[in-house]
Amino acid sequence: MRAAVVLLFLALPAGAQEVDCTNAMAQQEMNFCAEQDYLEADAALNDAYKQARAAMKALDADLPAGDQGAEAALLAAQRAWLPYRDAACASEGWMMHGGSAEPLVVYGCLATLTRQRTQDLLYLVEGF
Repeated sequence: MRAAVVLLFLALPAGAQEVDCTNAMAQQEMNFCAEQDYLEADAALNDAYKQARAAMKALDADLPAGDQGAEAALLAAQRAWLPYRDAACASEGWMMHGGSAEPLVVYGCLATLTRQRTQDLLYLVEGF
């Protein structure tokens, strides 16, 4: 029974165990920490998008029906940006293709581009 518990613990993914991302040394830990960094950036992006969408919707509400389209333009831009980001980062990952550091490169790229897009969206919010 005890051996089964030990084997179960060893089978857990790295994220289920404690990883100190300020001092990650093993590649698996660095990959995990890069993924967590990206997930945080993605959560911030989602919040910024909601704010930008609300701002564009408010802008549309103040315009005559024939001039509305800010919210639709934002939606189209976001739908175009997401596949661009993913493809750009997959491309960047080819520097380490097949290696254990490939996820580190991809997640790092995803986090960087996601933070840049978040700032762009927040700039839209501030402008309105």
